[in-house]
Parts: sequence; C-alpha cells; structure tokens
Amino acid sequence: MMEKMIFGRYIPVDSIIHRMDPRAKLIIVFLFIFVVFLANNSITYGILGAFTLIAIFLSNIQLSFIFKGLRFLFWLILFTFLLHIFFTKEGELLASWGFIKIYEGGVIQGIFISLRFFFLILFTSLLTLTTTPIEITDGLESLLNPLKRFRFPVHELALMLSIALRFIPTLMDETDKIIKAQQARGVDFSEGSLTTRAKAVIPLLIPLFINAFKRADELATAMEARGYRGGEGRTKYRLLKWDLRDTVSLLILVSLSVLLFFIRD
Repeated sequence: MMEKMIFGRYIPVDSIIHRMDPRAKLIIVFLFIFVVFLANNSITYGILGAFTLIAIFLSNIQLSFIFKGLRFLFWLILFTFLLHIFFTKEGELLASWGFIKIYEGGVIQGIFISLRFFFLILFTSLLTLTTTPIEITDGLESLLNPLKRFRFPVHELALMLSIALRFIPTLMDETDKIIKAQQARGVDFSEGSLTTRAKAVIPLLIPLFINAFKRADELATAMEARGYRGGEGRTKYRLLKWDLRDTVSLLILVSLSVLLFFIRD
C-alpha cells in the first residue's frame, strides 16, 4: 500500500504544468489555499472543482493515479464529514435515532468542508508531482530572498524543506519494507482489538526511527564531504526563468478569486 503513496514524489512527464516556473507554482498554490475559503455555495464549489480538474488534466497525470496515491486521506475526509453531520445542529431535522440527530445544515456543511479539504489535497499534491525538490528549494529561496536583509536564514529554510520532501517517500518505502518483513514473521496488523493493533505498531516505529537517523547521518556526512558550508557564495546551475505562461496562470487564479468573491453568498 505504501508504495502507491504519491505525496512528496515527482512524476517526470512533459506538461505545461511541469514547465512552469517553480516560483509561479508556489505562489499559485499558496493563493489557492486562501481562494478555497471563498467558496460557500454549490456554484463556487463547482467552479473550484472544474479549476482543479483542469489543472490535473494539464499536468498529464492520470486522475486515477492521484486518487490511488491519496486514498489513505479519504478516511480523514470521511471523518471530517461525519463530525459535521453529528455535531452541527442547524436547519431542518432530517433523521433521528435516539440521541443521534442529523440536521440539514450539518449535511450541507459536511459536504462543503469535505469538498474544500478534497480540493486542497488534490491541488497541493500537484506541486510535488510536477516540481522536483530542487526546483521547490530554488523557487522558495528566490521568493524569500528579500528576507535576507533581516538576516533570515532563507537558504537553510529552503534546504530543510527540500530534504523533508525527499524524505517523505523514502520513509514510506522504508515503512512498507518493515511491514512486509514483520508480516513474513507472522505479525498481523489487520486483526485484533485496537490495543492489539497499537502494540503491533511499536515494532515498526523502532526500526523506522533507526533507519531515519541512519539516513540523516549519511546525508550529513555526504554534504560535509562535498564541502557544504551554507548558502553564502553558492551559485546556481539552473537559473529560474519567469515566462508568459506563469503570468497568465497567476492572472487566471486572481480572476478566479474575484469571480468567487462576487458570486459567493
């Protein structure tokens, strides 16, 4: 199951999204997080859904592939939906079973919040699927470059983000290997009580932490052997270039924000 997780992975295909400047993609993703909160009715959520699907289509990445890689998050979305159904007491009473009461406002609120969460997951996943960790690092460092005047460690922050993104799929692969090794020894993670399952996770965490610290130590040794001393005096092999498609993409998102603002309730 873990090998299908796509968060933090880069898919090397040719598309207009892949060729965009990483700075433009970072700005668009950050703005989209705020744009999502402008939607509050069926029309605005429909427009957001269409915008997200168009972005996925332009990335040349199959929607089914993204769904399979993010399906473990669907349980979190379902949990969010159920929370709103059972705890939001607004509108007309639709059903009642003892102390459990479901209201119309709870269902509508649950659907809207779940859709908002779903769109955020899909759209932000495109950032790592279409942008290499190095490009994300360079783009973030370029955007935060004005903070260097205040002695803010921009390069170090961007480097830490890049390393974290690289480690996510690596740790997931390590977890999958450990799970298969434990299952080969007769450990069952799908049966038993909640306490039994929690105890079965402990043999996973210890080797996972050991492997994580081992990889971090190997990375530190490799960086030191290559003479890494921070961002001062370093030059770039790949220079970022802002193109017309980046400006157009940003203007489209700004136009979407204005449209949602005027048609929201």
